[in-house]
Amino acid sequence: MDTKPALQAETAISLLSPSDHDVYRKMTAEHINTLQLNNNSHPKYNAHPEARTIKTIKTKLKKSEAMITHTDKGNSLVILPIKQYDSKIQDFIQANNSQTATKDPTKNFQSQIRKLMKDSKNTNPS
Repeated sequence: MDTKPALQAETAISLLSPSDHDVYRKMTAEHINTLQLNNNSHPKYNAHPEARTIKTIKTKLKKSEAMITHTDKGNSLVILPIKQYDSKIQDFIQANNSQTATKDPTKNFQSQIRKLMKDSKNTNPS
């Protein structure tokens, strides 16, 4: 086993307030134990449970041709078939008379903003 990470952790802990040493040593020991358990287990199952869950979700989404996206309003997620999502995007583009830009307008916007800022400094001396 490589002891370098443990030594680096101990060095970092020694720089903390003495009252925090024991807490962080315990947390570090727990993390090291978890890593050792994961490394010693079967290679197929050595990922964290969250990683396995995410992989399962991705596989199911791909299989069912669906996706996860944010809702228009609120702070929530929704699962939609990809075709339905694409249709909603096309409807939005058509309803709002959106047009495809022939080139990236970012530099033009940035130069306009810089000019406005420069002009405002000249008109409002502080």
